[in-house]
Amino acid sequence: MNEILQALILGVVQGLTELLPISSSAHLNIIPWIFNWKMTESFDVALHFGTLLAIVLFFFKDWISLIKGGYNQVVKKEKTFEGKMFWYLVIATIPGGAIGFLLDHFIGDSLGKMPLVIAGALIFMGIVLYFVDKNAPAKTDYKQMSFRQTFLIGFSQALAFIPGVSRSGVTMTTGRLMGVDRESTAKYSFLLSTPIVVGATLYKFKDFVLDMPFFIGVLSSFIVGVIVIKFLLEYLKKGSFKIFAIYRVLLGLAIIGLYIVRI
Repeated sequence: MNEILQALILGVVQGLTELLPISSSAHLNIIPWIFNWKMTESFDVALHFGTLLAIVLFFFKDWISLIKGGYNQVVKKEKTFEGKMFWYLVIATIPGGAIGFLLDHFIGDSLGKMPLVIAGALIFMGIVLYFVDKNAPAKTDYKQMSFRQTFLIGFSQALAFIPGVSRSGVTMTTGRLMGVDRESTAKYSFLLSTPIVVGATLYKFKDFVLDMPFFIGVLSSFIVGVIVIKFLLEYLKKGSFKIFAIYRVLLGLAIIGLYIVRI
């Protein structure tokens, strides 16, 4: 029962924090550290699988159009926005995904055990997100995004190996820095995360333990993930990233305070 409750809590946390720019890796490392819970890497990937399902479901029509467009551009030489964006996504995924995977494999696990590193990344990226979002123009929407913009946003994913940076956080920050409007940079960030999480899920699938906590974790992260995607895209039509930047800084300071108390 205790493991099921932990899985439920971590699934809800994953659904909230993976899709908002506040770092799921920070929360999924800090919460077990606070409560002395065991958190395996395969279960972490399972939780990401839940949010992957949320993204695929929410953007199912988009992905169908993108895949068809990408296929038709190569086979039938038909040039469409969907075909162009599909290949932008493919190219943008490769360098950031490959570099991020290697860095995460060799360094990420050790950094996840360092609360001060997580706190520092949360605070630093929170400050960067705040000032970038406040000062960057919003002159480009989703359908106007260029290869340069999509590639650099994808490349920035490599920094997500640092717990506390946040894949959605760094890609949304980069998108805003490149002049993409808030709603569009969030949508592109969600689409961009799909291939990475699919790859991680397939890579770790053999290590999954298909028990009740696994299914509870996946289901809860999926349900909360769908709600969060809908909320964020609607919120960003008029709102800014300010509230998420402030939360990051406050959480980082709280982690530092707790670390000092525990010394």
